[in-house]
Amino acid sequence: MNTMRKTIIAASLAFAAMGAAAQEQKIGVIDAQAVFQALPQAAAINATLSAEFKDRLDEVNRLEKDLQYYLEKQKRDTATMSQDEIKQLEEQLLSLRTEYAQKAQPLQQEMQRRQNEERNKVLGLIQQSVNKIAADESYSVVLNAGAVVYIDNAYNISEKVVQEVSNIK
Repeated sequence: MNTMRKTIIAASLAFAAMGAAAQEQKIGVIDAQAVFQALPQAAAINATLSAEFKDRLDEVNRLEKDLQYYLEKQKRDTATMSQDEIKQLEEQLLSLRTEYAQKAQPLQQEMQRRQNEERNKVLGLIQQSVNKIAADESYSVVLNAGAVVYIDNAYNISEKVVQEVSNIK
């Protein structure tokens, strides 16, 4: 009985100590996706990538329109065309499909790679800013808002991070 009482008292003291330690921790939250979208650097990335790939995108879009035109022509005019015209149209479609495939997929992959590179640079700046704010304001933990069910908005440091990253050139 005496051992049980000591165990209960020890457990109670341990829980009380853990509760006090938890209260001393300062927890912050950041909505990383909203921060990224609010940054001027994100808009600059979009503008840079649009300019970088403009000519190739225009070429792929032109091929797509040509392909669509010839597909519609095939549906619409096949009944009134001669066998030679049908064969020429099919060859034209095959040629356009091949050219489109050769240009569209590599362009898509390169654009994705470049977007990831630029995004990772900005995410690095966001992480750097979160670390600085957490250190300056004595946060023990900073969580992503998507991982938190509820937290008081007073602990949301997203705006501070946006301002901090916006000031980085």
